[in-house]
Amino acid sequence: MKQTLFKIAAVLAFIIGAMAIFAGGGVLLGRDPGYYVIDWLPVYNFIMGLLAVLVVAPLIWRGSKWALPAALATLAAHTLVMVMLQTAYSAVVAPDSLRAMTIRIVVWLLITGLVFVQTRRNRPAQT
Repeated sequence: MKQTLFKIAAVLAFIIGAMAIFAGGGVLLGRDPGYYVIDWLPVYNFIMGLLAVLVVAPLIWRGSKWALPAALATLAAHTLVMVMLQTAYSAVVAPDSLRAMTIRIVVWLLITGLVFVQTRRNRPAQT
């Protein structure tokens, strides 16, 4: 069976995960972004980046039965954090953080959609 959409989704997951590792890791290592940083957000970004690169992207690449649940869980986590940033932290969150989270959500929506479509295509026809 063709796995093209899984491969595209896995590459996107790897790239967005690597970006989160560098963004979160840079701040954790002391790089000053020039604005107030919510203490837990770089840790979240770093951990989610690691999970995307080391767990989710390989699951998607292999077309695992856990690929779609992992992509959905990642999308849900980012969406939950965005809701928290927009509500509980709206007075202090940096516009760059909101922009980065929006990009993550959009990319993970795309990744989840690709995985969903490929999963449906790979499912044997039910008669």
